[in-house]
Amino acid sequence: MTPARGRFITLEGGEGSGKSTQARRLADAISAAGRDVVLTREPGGSPGAEIVREALLNGAVKPLGADAEALLFAAARADHVDQTIRPALERGAWVICDRFIDSTRVYQGALGQVDARLLRALEAVTAGDARPDLTLLLDVPTTTGLARARARAKGGPADRFEGEGASFHHKVRAAFLEIAREDGERCVVIDASQPADLVAARVKKAVLARFGEAFSASAPAAP
Repeated sequence: MTPARGRFITLEGGEGSGKSTQARRLADAISAAGRDVVLTREPGGSPGAEIVREALLNGAVKPLGADAEALLFAAARADHVDQTIRPALERGAWVICDRFIDSTRVYQGALGQVDARLLRALEAVTAGDARPDLTLLLDVPTTTGLARARARAKGGPADRFEGEGASFHHKVRAAFLEIAREDGERCVVIDASQPADLVAARVKKAVLARFGEAFSASAPAAP
């Protein structure tokens, strides 16, 4: 018998919102409940996509413009979906992904002004039916997120997007919140300015509300 399709959860948000930390914690919690879980990220998540990731985040592609960035993100996503996401979903695994299509809509679309028709066409080709069942938008004030990102870098160089100015990141936050408003059925906004444990509890609460079978009955209640 063909296994039931797994669940696909994405985490989105600006720099320093804690996506990677919360993605790991959510994957651990679902795994502890006995589910097969795949934790992945974009750009990256498959061998071919990880190669493209380096070029995108080190700034090498920036001089080519937002259209070129969007095309490279699409190439990375196509490999990621084909090699990692779709096979996992088809075998019944739960996929937790740090960034996905909404980040492209924000960074290359809203900020880079890439034509929305092009982005929709690229999504159709690269993601196809591998669409998120739930998107958790980790929202944090821009100044807080940038301070966290700087602390995380420990004096090292900022990546392609972290290195943008505060005005850019204010627009990123606004664009993510607009997506959440427009697609409230898929997206849940979570205040990520709180301590990590509290954010993790709220993430669990959102997942439980959508997919109650994800956690055991003994899972701690969220505040």
